[in-house]
Amino acid sequence: MQKASANLIKHLKKQKRENSYLLFLDNIKIIHDALNKGIRPKYILVESEKSYLFNGFDDILYLVDKKVIEQLSDSKTPQGVICIIEYLPNIVEKPKTNFLVLDGLQDPGNVGSLIRTACACGFEYVYLVESVRITNSKLIRSSVGTVFDIRVMELSRKEFITKANKWDLQIVKADMNGKSIFNFTTNDIVGVVVGNEGQGVSEEISQLCKLSVSIPMKNNVESLNASVSGSIIMYEIAKNKF
Repeated sequence: MQKASANLIKHLKKQKRENSYLLFLDNIKIIHDALNKGIRPKYILVESEKSYLFNGFDDILYLVDKKVIEQLSDSKTPQGVICIIEYLPNIVEKPKTNFLVLDGLQDPGNVGSLIRTACACGFEYVYLVESVRITNSKLIRSSVGTVFDIRVMELSRKEFITKANKWDLQIVKADMNGKSIFNFTTNDIVGVVVGNEGQGVSEEISQLCKLSVSIPMKNNVESLNASVSGSIIMYEIAKNKF
């Protein structure tokens, strides 16, 4: 372990502002999950009392003070560690399992939670269509590191429509006026579209969907949070595959 120089700290602050493909991970569990999956960081910055957590990484381990951690972390309560990883975007490819399409979602907490559920349900392909960036720190925290376990791909709405038509995908959309998800069955690979928190699924993506599905609700409740409704629908589709 070596002490981080002023030049290195200045460089990293600049990279955090300008390099959208660098992940500044500040959660110890997520960092260890990433390391256990073979991901090699560029730098690990630690306060002195946390250095023991990263034995074997001496060549990229740098000692910094609490102020530097606070400046590079997006968390209100940093854990004394910043692990900097270069995120390599996944190439957009045809899904080989059930898949999730997020159409214009902007809340990173919702997106991260949906990615986590997709991973748990075996929906191993997630298409972020004009949604919040995969490198958003809140998204990564909400996904609890599952962004490293499945294929998450970013693309424009036009790009997704072109691919969906070419691949002849079976897609259903979450919509409060749709058919009950509890009456939906299929043996084919299927995609679930969850739309923007306020506007729902876009008209362009809606035209790709074979069916709309909804969650029956009591007590005049009209809708659920996007991550909750998407999660229920994915679990219902996947229930016979556990």
